[in-house]
Amino acid sequence: MLHEQHIRSQLFLVSNSQASSFNVANFKAQISKLQLQPKNILMKRPGMNDAEFVNKLRMTVSKLLKENPLKMNIVDMSATAHELGIPVDEDCTQCQNGKKMAEMMTSGITDIPDFKEKQLPLQGEIWKELTKLEKEQCRLTKQQVALDMSAAMSHFIYAISNSREDRPYFLKWMRINLDTISRTNLSHLREKYKEKCLNSPEDKELIAKLDRQISSSSLGVEHFLREMGQLYESASSLPENDLARQQMEKLPRLCAELLLDGFPLELVDGDASNIPLRWVSAVMNNLNHLTGSKSKIRVVTVLGVQSTGKSTLLNTMFGVQFAVSSGRCTRGAFMLLIRVKEDFREQLGCDYVMIIDTEGSKSPELAQLDESYEHDNELATLVVGLSDITVINIAMENSTEMKDILQIVVHAFLRMKEVGKKPCCQFVHQNVADVSAHDKNLRDRKLLLEQLNEMTQTAAKMEKREDNKTFTDIMEYNPEKNNWYIPGLWHGNPPMAPVNAGYSESVIFLCINKIIQKII
Repeated sequence: MLHEQHIRSQLFLVSNSQASSFNVANFKAQISKLQLQPKNILMKRPGMNDAEFVNKLRMTVSKLLKENPLKMNIVDMSATAHELGIPVDEDCTQCQNGKKMAEMMTSGITDIPDFKEKQLPLQGEIWKELTKLEKEQCRLTKQQVALDMSAAMSHFIYAISNSREDRPYFLKWMRINLDTISRTNLSHLREKYKEKCLNSPEDKELIAKLDRQISSSSLGVEHFLREMGQLYESASSLPENDLARQQMEKLPRLCAELLLDGFPLELVDGDASNIPLRWVSAVMNNLNHLTGSKSKIRVVTVLGVQSTGKSTLLNTMFGVQFAVSSGRCTRGAFMLLIRVKEDFREQLGCDYVMIIDTEGSKSPELAQLDESYEHDNELATLVVGLSDITVINIAMENSTEMKDILQIVVHAFLRMKEVGKKPCCQFVHQNVADVSAHDKNLRDRKLLLEQLNEMTQTAAKMEKREDNKTFTDIMEYNPEKNNWYIPGLWHGNPPMAPVNAGYSESVIFLCINKIIQKII
């Protein structure tokens, strides 16, 4: 039993009178044995809650520390420990070095919030916002996984996987039927939209609803292929041994086979402006396996303002079939693979040519959005970065649209220079009346170069790369060799106007003398 004369410290007796084990007689006996003064007895009495009792303990200990003449800080205790022969950590070199480094880091901290904001920025508001987005993404992913495959998608996947010989005919008929349905629906909606705008212009809510319906009423094979990609993306979040995931593992190979068969595959979702990375990566890995890992691919991309004939240009140039019917405009970006015949592989230095058709810039659907300009820049940067040759399609009759696309292109090329890439570029001027008069277009080429130089300086300031003064600083460009003039597709106004044969001749000549030569 402790006695007060054997210890130098003050003793305090802390007791809870409300406890069931509390015994008054034993409590008084302990006070007598320890010879405690009333001030050294701390009792939790009836009616006193825990918070009040803890506060009483704190006040008592604080008062004791202030009155105790023997109090010392923990650093000074090391000297006392030496006197008593007690070893302490501070005696070792490692502890002293650690203390020195800790003091060096913490000595300058005065304002903690300011220190955290400047020195620990990654765990600030951005991280909190990112955490919210990740939680939301996880929640939405679970919702997607919970959705079963639709009957239409089951039939579609069965049709393209059942017989490779039947596949081209199935997809061709699907395209024809879907175009017919889209054309009928769009015609009905446009008539209704026109009627409401003329007769009920005050009903803005209904007009806006019809406008959204028109924008979303396009339906093609690409939407079914997009759904396949989303099925694969959703299943990828499941465990590897999950049956649903195993069933979806065959989908990327099917799409890789479609690419080899000459069907376009969506690279950028035109509605969500999203790249399904896991899906595209899986398709490319399967394509690499099917073509052989040593196969070389050259990439050609076309950029331009919406509805200026980019898809038609590629279709004519390479004999492919990017969708141009039903009044539809390309949304997002599509890639299509062309197999090079063995006779030309050595000459071209590649086994395949990949064509990327892109959504037109300055589209009316996106023009009303604040981020439309950045969207166009990001899409252009993406496809230019993937390309060996970029074709800039310009409709000569609209100088404003020409400036818009040039500004976007300059930003993309400037960003390519930052990563050490100088892509090749060809400017195609459509709807030029007299394409044989090359000298007459000399003034236009000089004006174009002046505009490119001006836009380069503006873009360089925005990208904080002001050392770039001219367009030739960011890419190899010769006004005489990098511009091509072709006539319009139609003789007159479509749909009754005949097709201009000179258009095809000029495009093929461009392909052979500009695109193919650049690939070589």
